[in-house]
Parts: sequence; structure tokens; C-alpha cells
Amino acid sequence: MKKPSDDQDSGYGIGDLLGLGSQSVRKNYYPALQDRIDELEQERNRYKWLFENALHGIFRANLRGGFLDCNPAMARICGYPNADELKQRVIRLREQLFCSSAEFDAVRQELLDEGRLSARETRLRRADQTPVHVALTLLRRPDLGPEVVEAFVADITERVQARQKLEQLNLDLERRVEERTEALQNANVGLRYQIEEREKVERELVLAMEAAREANRSKDKYLAAASHDLLQPLNAARLMISALQDSRLPQQESRMVHQVHRALEGAEDLLADLLDISKLDQQAMQPDLVITDLGALLKGLGEEFDAVATNAGLDFRVHTRAALVRTDQRMLTRIVRNLLSNAFRYTRSGGVLLGLRRRGDQFRIEIWDTGVGIEAGKLRDIFTEFHQLLPQGTGGRQGVGLGLAIVERMVRVLGYDIDVASRPGKGSRFMVSLPVEHTLQRQSVAQPQSLQAFDSGFNGARILVIDNEPAVLESMRLLLEQWNCAVLAAPGEAGALALLERLGTDAAPAVILADYHLDDELTGCEAIHAVRRKLGRDIPAAVITADRSDDTRRLMRAQNLPILNKPVKPNRLRALLTSLLSTT
Repeated sequence: MKKPSDDQDSGYGIGDLLGLGSQSVRKNYYPALQDRIDELEQERNRYKWLFENALHGIFRANLRGGFLDCNPAMARICGYPNADELKQRVIRLREQLFCSSAEFDAVRQELLDEGRLSARETRLRRADQTPVHVALTLLRRPDLGPEVVEAFVADITERVQARQKLEQLNLDLERRVEERTEALQNANVGLRYQIEEREKVERELVLAMEAAREANRSKDKYLAAASHDLLQPLNAARLMISALQDSRLPQQESRMVHQVHRALEGAEDLLADLLDISKLDQQAMQPDLVITDLGALLKGLGEEFDAVATNAGLDFRVHTRAALVRTDQRMLTRIVRNLLSNAFRYTRSGGVLLGLRRRGDQFRIEIWDTGVGIEAGKLRDIFTEFHQLLPQGTGGRQGVGLGLAIVERMVRVLGYDIDVASRPGKGSRFMVSLPVEHTLQRQSVAQPQSLQAFDSGFNGARILVIDNEPAVLESMRLLLEQWNCAVLAAPGEAGALALLERLGTDAAPAVILADYHLDDELTGCEAIHAVRRKLGRDIPAAVITADRSDDTRRLMRAQNLPILNKPVKPNRLRALLTSLLSTT
């Protein structure tokens, strides 16, 4: 065994290996080590000071989770009182920090591929859920974890705002250039008889404008044809589903039918809204002003929404008065109907009120609800197309945000005013103001005829349905039979006349419902007049069509025929039948 003295004899000990083998060495080494430690501590404090007082945000985070560390500047950029609050509240960068999940995914993928990312402009979500524009510089740290990154964040909101202002200035400049160019072109038109070249330009301009008008007319025709072809199958399906809803089905099947009904309702409303918004934007929808009993119009809409209120378990009240105005009936009806639809859509308890009152030289149509309400700062946004405010708890089918955009445009076309007031959680009030025309107020107001009640069915009333689509005929037959109607179905004028000839005069219908576009370029109007001639009676009738053009509407009014647009909504069809049967 080695003796303790052996290490001494060898001349080397453990202390020698560490450089501390003798007292003199230790004395020399400890001050140098202490100095190095002091330097490191000073360097650490300097970096800590820079980290705490940096103007830019600095953070370390895990891309699959949240922040590992961050400085106060990062908390300020994100609108949090301190860094600890930011780390505690933001635990998922993808959903809670980035405004766009797609943008986060792109940043993450680039980091995984390249290892770093420099000055990437994006938007982060502040504590109050508002966006802040930033420039991100990120470095991946695989030594700390597979998806750990370190980042520098610069708030570039002022730069983005300056850029947007510059873009707006450029747009204004372009607009001014276009205005000056147009003014110059108009001035040149005045010289067309003096300069041959100007005459040539003018002729080409005339041809171009005519081509544009022709293209616009073709577009309108295409929209009309497309809407007809699209609305036909939707109409058949909607009627069939409505008939199924009125049937006694098991609970599971009834729920499925209800879901299909809501899907079809959403599709047809979207298609109708898109067609209307397109015509309004093209200024192709012009008002057809006629003298209208405003009180009767609102009362009819109230009867139409009675079933909606009953199904929703809401209280619905209508307060109207006698009032004659000069307006476009279809556009005003669409305005009020859209406002009522919104009121019922966003009201879960309480009720809806439709009222008409006079204030000075104006009639005011008011729709009140006890729904979820709208924040004060967002009252004007609701009239923007494809813009929706969906508070928590609204539920149900919400559409795509075109209803109020159509209302705003139609109100503008008619020259009316619309106002909205709301309290979140309490409800909203929409008000449409129409001018009073004193020349009309002196005329006698015809009191609307009281309608016979058909709440439990139509008591076997015989209805003649004329439509060239077999699916629509079958759907109408099923729905009307659910309403206790005796249905006579015919594919056209000839078929209707043959059917009546076979059944005899005792089978004369109480009401005729005819599709406008029949086979062989015939119309439902012609079929109605042919049936009336054969029976020698002015049988109440209505035209059902997917054609929403102003020309068709004027033609129907000239022939005193009510019009019902496809896809047919059962509550409107029921109201129409009630009105027609009450006149017999």
C-alpha cells in the first residue's frame, strides 16, 4: 500500500493539479478568479438592464405553448401591465398572441425550415383584443428545445399608419387625375365638329359605351336566368320540406327535417340577397312609386311574422295607423321584412314591436326588440355588406351579413332616413322615416278588409296549381294538402283546361296559383286568363315566379295579379291564400 508520504515525495499533489498547490499560488489565483466573477456579474447586470429597459419587445417562447420569458417592453406592446401578467395570460401563442392562425403557421414553418426570420411584419393581439402591427425578428434555439425561439419585436403601428395614409394620398391623387382626365375628355367632346381625329375618338367612345351597356344588359339577363334556374329546385325542396314539417314524424326525423329546412332557408336567402345587392350596386333597381296604404302594408307583414313569433315563443305586437304614402311597395316591404327578421333572429326572450307613428312631417316605422343589442361603436358597421356582429348567445342561423346592407341601400334609393339605437343586453330600435305627402292625406283611406281566419286549415278549399316543373307541382300538392286544401295540379294552360273539362264546372277552383314561366314560351298570366274565360268567373289568382325584375313586377300590377317570389316561403304563401280566399 502506498504511503501518504509517497505523494509528497513525488512532488505533485491534488492542489498542484488545480493550480492551488501552495499558499502562494492560492493567494495569486483567488483575486484573478474573483475579478473574473465580478466581470461576469457586471456583464450579467448590464444585459439584464438592457433586457428590462429595451425599447423593443424581447421574449423567449415555445411555439407549441406560450412565453418562457419576456421583457416589460413586450408587455407594453401587447397591452399588459407587466411581463408576468403577459406570461400568465398568454399560454398559447397561436390562438392568443397572433391575430391570424394562418400567419402563425407560416412563421413557424419558415423558422423550422430556415432557423431564423428577420423583420417579418404581422399583427399581434393585444389584451383588449385589438390588433397591433409589429415587425418580428426570430431565432430558433434548438439547444433549448425543438421549438424554442428568441424574438425581438418592434411596434410599427406608426409606420403602418403612415403607409396607409400615403396609400390614401395616392388614391386621392389618382382620383384627382381621373377627374381631371374626365374633364379634359369632356372638353374635347365639345370640339368634335372641328377636329376630325376627335370625331373618330368620339365614335369609338360611343361604340364602347354601347358595348358596355349591352354587356350590362346581358349580365342582367344572365342573373335573371341563373336565379330562375337556381331557385326552381330550391323552391321544390323548400315546399317539400315544409310539407314534411307539418307531418307527424318521429323526433329524430323531425329534427333532421328541421335542420334541412334551415339549410335551405339559408341558401335561398343568400341567393336572394346576392341578386338584390348586385342590382342595387349596378343602380339597376329603380323605385316604382305608387300610392300605398302604409298601415295595411305593415299589418300584412305583422300577420306574416305571427307564426315566427309563435315558434320562437316571443311576444309580437303591431301598432299601425291609417297612412297613405307614395313609395315602392316591394322595396319598402323588403326593408321592413329584413328589419323584422333581424329583430327575431337576435331576440331570445321578451318580444318585438312593429309600430307606425307620425312626427311632424314624417311617418316613422319603428321596430323594437329585446334582443342582445349592439355596442355603440359598432352601430354603423352593421350596414356594411358581409359584416356581422354576433354576440355570445345569439345562436341560430345568422346569414352572411347582407340583410342590413340591402336595407341601407334601398332606404338611400327611396330617399328615406334610417336610424338605429341600441343598448347591449337590453335590445335595439330601428327607425325608418318617410316624408308625409300632404296631398295624399286628404284622400280617404280605404280600410283593409278583415281577413277570414284559417288558422286550423283552409276547410277543403280547391286550389288550382299550374307549374311546368313536376317536382314543384308535387311539393305544392303535398304542402297544400297538409293545410286541408283540395289540390288540382296541371303542368300548363292546356293541362289546366283539360283537367277542368274532365272534372266539370262543379270542380271550379277557389284560387289559382300559376308559375310565370311555363313551357312553349307561355306565361302563367295567360293560363289564369284562359281558366277565367272558360269558367266565366274572375277567380282570385296569384303568380309565383323566380323572376324579380322590375318589368315583371309592373306587368303583374297592371294585370292586378299578386306576385309571390320563389323560393316560396310557407308563411307568405299561407298569408297570400288567406287574402285570396277572403275575397271569394
